[in-house]
Amino acid sequence: MAISETQIDNGIFRVTKWVIEPGGAIPMHRHEFEYVVVPLVNDTMYVTNADGSEIAAELRIGQSYTRPAGAEHTVANRGSATIVFVETEKLS
Repeated sequence: MAISETQIDNGIFRVTKWVIEPGGAIPMHRHEFEYVVVPLVNDTMYVTNADGSEIAAELRIGQSYTRPAGAEHTVANRGSATIVFVETEKLS
């Protein structure tokens, strides 16, 4: 299971906190906007792109990364601990 909590959505930024329980996933989705991810845990999440390729994304607390608009993927937690991160999308 993946749970999202929108913390800010002011027309300029959308900030969403994501919690992915062990065995959970965020279904296939496409990012309309460029975005930044800020991990709140040290762990690995598995990103499967629309073309079927997969990336093991190593998360480190506070070590942010960015992705371009148009990214299309699923995100899965195959571990035994809960994955938590904050995603900030630049809407304009």
